[in-house]
Amino acid sequence: MSVYKIVTYPAPILRIKARIVQSISASQRVFLINMAETMYDNKVAVGLAAEQVSLDEKLVVIDVCDKNGLIKLINPRIKEKKGETILMEEGCMSMPGISVVVPRAEKVKVEAKDERGRAIILEADGFLARVIQHEIDHLNGKLIIDYLSPAKKLLVESKYRVKKTFNKIGKGAK
Repeated sequence: MSVYKIVTYPAPILRIKARIVQSISASQRVFLINMAETMYDNKVAVGLAAEQVSLDEKLVVIDVCDKNGLIKLINPRIKEKKGETILMEEGCMSMPGISVVVPRAEKVKVEAKDERGRAIILEADGFLARVIQHEIDHLNGKLIIDYLSPAKKLLVESKYRVKKTFNKIGKGAK
């Protein structure tokens, strides 16, 4: 299979709302397998949204190393949030070197399709619920820095702009 390159901030695709998948094709099933391979290759990743690998479709893979194993979700949508709001630090493959304390619902009920196109309802709590919410944020163009105060967000964004400019200058010098 293939390991995809992770798209990093400030790539425009990370800010768009992903398209709904109308019908699941064989190529999309292969894409999901490759997304999982990419996630596993990262070693610390537990979820990946298609936009993080340059496809603007509502596809997600998750594996938090629990009894559920690898979860593939097509068009996931949170139907219900329950329990307390839990604050926890999160990182993101698309924003390397950044971690943000993000409030998430303790439990979620998600409606989606599986890779065969069958409707499924997934109820999750704890860490799995957090990862699901993180990946669905990606499908809606939302990043962990969007949970920061405006001043902190501006600082992080400027850091990435400087890094991007520095990388372009470095590549041009060769």
